[in-house]
Amino acid sequence: MISIIYLVAPHVVERERRAEAPELIDRDGVVFSLRGGPRQPKRTDRDWDSVAVYAPDELSEEEFQELYELNRPGVPELNLHY
Repeated sequence: MISIIYLVAPHVVERERRAEAPELIDRDGVVFSLRGGPRQPKRTDRDWDSVAVYAPDELSEEEFQELYELNRPGVPELNLHY
């Protein structure tokens, strides 16, 4: 399985598990594009699923990077080593 991380807004993250990570996902009328992964984290004290990160498709790369950094402190999967 793949852990899907949706970066919705600053400090707003949603998660879901899927068997695959398509390029685009429509969620409630908002199109999210795959921005990273899926990648398998290195082992820690627990086993992690592969992780894929999505953000609204209309965001530029710079806006995505800003949203990623704002959400990173509260999302363990964004702080893992790959």
